[in-house]
Amino acid sequence: MRPFTSTIFAEITALATRTGAINLGQGFPDTDGPDVILDTATAAIRGGLNQYPPGPGMPVLREAVAQHQKRFYGLDVDPDTEVLVTAGATEAIVATIMALCEPGDEVVTFDPVYDCYAASIALAGAVKRTVTLRWPDFALDETRLRAAFGWRTRVVLVNTPQNPTGKVFDRAELELIARLAREHDAVVVTDEVYEHQVFDDGVHVPIATLPGMAERTVTISSAGKTFSVTGWKVGWLHGTAELVAAARAVKQFLTFVSAGPFQPAVATGLGLGDDFYAALAGGLQAKRDLLVEGLRAAGFAVSVPRGTYFAIADAAPLGFADGVELCQRLPELVGVAAVPVSVFYSDPTAAPSLVRFAFCKRDEVLHDAVERLSRLSALL
Repeated sequence: MRPFTSTIFAEITALATRTGAINLGQGFPDTDGPDVILDTATAAIRGGLNQYPPGPGMPVLREAVAQHQKRFYGLDVDPDTEVLVTAGATEAIVATIMALCEPGDEVVTFDPVYDCYAASIALAGAVKRTVTLRWPDFALDETRLRAAFGWRTRVVLVNTPQNPTGKVFDRAELELIARLAREHDAVVVTDEVYEHQVFDDGVHVPIATLPGMAERTVTISSAGKTFSVTGWKVGWLHGTAELVAAARAVKQFLTFVSAGPFQPAVATGLGLGDDFYAALAGGLQAKRDLLVEGLRAAGFAVSVPRGTYFAIADAAPLGFADGVELCQRLPELVGVAAVPVSVFYSDPTAAPSLVRFAFCKRDEVLHDAVERLSRLSALL
């Protein structure tokens, strides 16, 4: 684990704190979730739900996850045998990869990729096979994808909507991934934590809904991004009883259980009406537009995200060929913190000048950040 002893998020957050910069580097909201969710959590704490919850998760949350999947995607999920509550999506990913992979097994991933994926694969002793997605559209190349599969392929790890690119894999791309997974008898592990943050005419398609994929897919999501409670660390996975049991065997020796009083609150959130989910996506889309317009006005080239909390900007038009250097200087230059995209790639040269900004902040914070960034070109 020596390559994973620190993360860029911790480094940039520390830099933002030291300089007083607006932190658009780390993807957490600066507002709390709906009052009904917070009130339910408070009532659970005061009501005595402060001891170990059941190992698979509280029945009320497992049932809510199953109902959510049926409501939004038409998936039939057994809450008793096919759902596992975890300490955020990160634990779900780690537990699933460690459960499914033996040393030497191969895991197909899509760069740029969330940093816990590589660490999870390393913990399992598996080998990462990377398919590189490139600026500006991050389209999936079939030839490169086919080349990543082999006789040792055990897992395909998909994140859609994708952090950090904001890419939403379309149905044709997912069908290609599914076809290759079936051909190679691989399990697809899909990270869908941004499932309700899809913009414009984009549609989130869970790969488990494709023909023949429910039986070979582990679907992962969490409460943090949807309900603005990232600190609660309540996640879940679902799949066949066999796959879930395998993940549970590992999970019980990681955190055992977690977040007892928060689980009923998340169940309440999953049952909120369509108006909540529509307002969530619409509000974030407006924030995206605000930031994208500001970045372009500041001189960046921008890839407009179709989902998530993040927009990727190219600093090359401003004369910066090195995104890492820019992110190290940005807090001192204009008082804004961002993250270099190169850290999400196995090959940092694939995106040397790209920078990721988070727009999941209050409008007044984004307006302030945009105003500060507008001064950047004059300082270079």
